[in-house]
Amino acid sequence: MTLTSPGGTLQSADGTASAGPRRPAARNRPAARRRPVRRLLPGFVRHLLLGIGALIALFPLYWMYVLSSHRSAAIYQFPPPLLFGDKMAENFSTVMNTVNVFGAMGNTIIVATTVTVLVLLIDSLAAFAFAKFSFRGKNLLFLVVMATFLLPSQLSTIPQFLLMAKIGWVGQLQAVIVPSLAGAFGIFWLRQYFQNSVHLELMEAATLDGCGFLRQYWHVALPSARAALSFLAIFTFIGSWNDFMWPLIVLNNPDQLTLQVVLSQLQTTHGTDYGMLMTSAVIAVTPLLIVFVIGARQFINGITDGAVK
Repeated sequence: MTLTSPGGTLQSADGTASAGPRRPAARNRPAARRRPVRRLLPGFVRHLLLGIGALIALFPLYWMYVLSSHRSAAIYQFPPPLLFGDKMAENFSTVMNTVNVFGAMGNTIIVATTVTVLVLLIDSLAAFAFAKFSFRGKNLLFLVVMATFLLPSQLSTIPQFLLMAKIGWVGQLQAVIVPSLAGAFGIFWLRQYFQNSVHLELMEAATLDGCGFLRQYWHVALPSARAALSFLAIFTFIGSWNDFMWPLIVLNNPDQLTLQVVLSQLQTTHGTDYGMLMTSAVIAVTPLLIVFVIGARQFINGITDGAVK
């Protein structure tokens, strides 16, 4: 006589227990094999969609490089060319012989680098003061700074030009550099970062050690905000490099033109030569790609840290 225990084992009359009926192990194998596939499938689909999105986003950049290696008539072909041609050197030579690319690029590097360095210095000093110090009129002054951020930049074009003309800077690079030395966005961005990254205990410890405002700024604030400063540096450099409207208005000296202004002259001189226009776009974009690749890690860290904090 055998008895079945609650656990599913068989117990004989003499008290010995034997294992009860079990499902064959073979039936569990397909389910065990399917579970990892189910776990990997959402990740695979997600990465596939991200890859497709990246290809769609990068295709215009790739096609710009492709068209820079063809003649202008290639853009009207159907289907359009998707592989590189053999006219890139010819197009580059035409651009170089038509406008002073190297001189304009040197002017643009001077403007973008100077603006970036001074924006980091001025904006970080102002942001640190707004974030960690109390003084009379602090909130009102910060409100005024934010009000300038809300106004369109086109409204200040005429007053800025009149000011540059009055002090005799029209046609010179300082007329492009000085109006861009401080920005409300940089002050707001760094202020929010300093409020969360520079703790009160660090400030009190620095004060007890005898650190004044500048030493606290240099030894406490800046090391804790490297990611935010890197993001602001790349953001400012790209914006200054691509600036077109204000340099076009204020620079009338052919030797002081920036790259974007010089390259815009190609279309008026030669009509619509798309091969040469794409070549000029390659010349303007490639340095920015190099800068972004070099600082991409800090750029992304700055965005994510700012979003989390």
